[in-house]
Amino acid sequence: MVTASTQKTRPLGNSAKRPRRNLAALALVVMVSLALSVAALPQIEERLMGGRLRQDEATMRLVTEVIRGALSRTEALPALIAERPILRDILRDPDNTGLLPFANEQLRQTALSLDISDIYVMDTFGTTIAASNYRLDRSFIGQNFRFRPYFTDALDNGIGRYHALGTTSGQRGYYFAAPIFDGTRILGVVAVKITLDRFEAAWRDSDSRIFVTDQHGVIFMADRSDWLFRTLGPLSEAALEEVQSTRQYPITLLTPLSLRREAVSLSDFRSNALTRMVITTSEQGPEQRQAFLAQQSLIASAGWRVNILTPSGSARTEALGLLAILWLVILIAGLSAAILLQRRAQLLERIAAQRELAETLEARVQERTRDLNSANTQLRQEVEERTRTEDRLRQTQAELVQAGKLAALGQMSAALSHEFNQPLAAVKSYAENAATFLDRGRGDEARENITRISHMADRMASISKHLRNFARRPQDQLRDIPLRAVIRDALDLLDPRLRRAKVDLILDLPPEDDEIMVVGGRVRLQQVLVNLLSNALDAMADVSAPILHLSVTDEADDMIALRLRDQGHGLSQDAQAQLFDPFFTTKEVGQGLGLGLSISYNIIRDFGGRIEARNHPEGGAEFSLHLRKAAPETPSAPREMKKA
Repeated sequence: MVTASTQKTRPLGNSAKRPRRNLAALALVVMVSLALSVAALPQIEERLMGGRLRQDEATMRLVTEVIRGALSRTEALPALIAERPILRDILRDPDNTGLLPFANEQLRQTALSLDISDIYVMDTFGTTIAASNYRLDRSFIGQNFRFRPYFTDALDNGIGRYHALGTTSGQRGYYFAAPIFDGTRILGVVAVKITLDRFEAAWRDSDSRIFVTDQHGVIFMADRSDWLFRTLGPLSEAALEEVQSTRQYPITLLTPLSLRREAVSLSDFRSNALTRMVITTSEQGPEQRQAFLAQQSLIASAGWRVNILTPSGSARTEALGLLAILWLVILIAGLSAAILLQRRAQLLERIAAQRELAETLEARVQERTRDLNSANTQLRQEVEERTRTEDRLRQTQAELVQAGKLAALGQMSAALSHEFNQPLAAVKSYAENAATFLDRGRGDEARENITRISHMADRMASISKHLRNFARRPQDQLRDIPLRAVIRDALDLLDPRLRRAKVDLILDLPPEDDEIMVVGGRVRLQQVLVNLLSNALDAMADVSAPILHLSVTDEADDMIALRLRDQGHGLSQDAQAQLFDPFFTTKEVGQGLGLGLSISYNIIRDFGGRIEARNHPEGGAEFSLHLRKAAPETPSAPREMKKA
């Protein structure tokens, strides 16, 4: 540091006191200016907030017009599509297998050309006869939608519209429907569905929050996925009953947002009524409160309200920044004026002092410059080190992903060679039988075997799809599936082998009218049953009178138990300890890779159930599948995957 030298001073007279009075007056002016700037802070904040609100108001109008335009463009489509003669033909003769595929393909091409999610035709009872998504696993064909208001409105009023979460697809959509007339008689209803997810993607770039609520105050569209199906307040019993009867939303998701609302007004913003909202969230970690100014517009045709929330804290932060700049300008102006006053009053007497002051300031600037240079150098080093660390992290992540891919490919190739043995054997058997039937002139039976071969090919494609995910958790959603139908399909698949082995099959199932619905995937559960049945047949290869006992019983905690018992030699103690380990097998070399039970174990665990094995007290081995029972109120709704 440079120290200013001591300087002799002369006694001060009246001329020396005048600069002090001027400096005092200048200091007073500066203090008053600072006080006035602080007093003007609310007006500055209000003006900034008004500008933000006008921008968001324009955004809200644009969002409203885009949604309104999408709905209006789609509204006339059902009536136009209903004029097609082929739709009247399939409703008059729904069993016409030659006409129905052509109608399905026409609907699919129409949906693709119009960029529409789904188009489907229902009879007057609400059962879907034809649909554009007929190729998908979750096709609407066979589904009944008479509980949807758009169906009944189309029959009663000639036009139906509704928005809801799809019970089959699991996607949010808006539905338009129109009747199909044969003269004056209504044959059925055609419905058009558009999805609304694409609008939300554009909203996420904004600092403000945008969401759309329906007439009950349920958030149906939002730029935050954790706000979907939340409500702006408790729903009435009538609203809950309406939502449940029409299956509009999952009832369990209709929980109110934690918010407090109050009316506000801005003198600079009068074009829209404002509401101040304080929203409390805790989904992302500790509880947080954030204040917004809310604007709202109406889409009357859908009964929706578009809401845009402008953060109120951003305007205050910006106003404080402007205030800080204003303070800096005032201080600089005051300091400049003080220097001018000092120079005009005591120019000669202060030359030396100013020189020393200049030297002192220069030394301080140099010292500050050195500090800044040092800080900049340290900052650059930290940035470079951070960049190198991020590069190493990206490289490590890439190596981990590649290793995971290679491991999954290895397990998939082994699983394919094992899991395709049974379907390929069935295909070979059906093909040989078809050739025999053709030689005997029994064309219908040969065609039935060829159809079964096609089904086996579809099954092998579905199995290969699931085996690709063997080394990782499956991503598809679970559904409510009929257990009796899965058992029947598995037994049909192994029927030739059961008859060839002369197996006495004992089925202990509930009555036919008591449907057994469980949570899982139909193809993958069938795969597990086929694997267990095949292992049971292998275990009884040397038994003269083989018996298989298959039973289904209810258990506590909403579980269903499916038990399969054979009459083989049972399981050794070592086999029971390693039964579900990959590549463990008790078969001879070349008869199996030891992956079947390991795959079955992972499939049942993905369903949220468990698989167990033991030796039955009366002899033989018994495998038990414990599956979650389906909820009776929403049998067709997709379910979340349970963590493995």
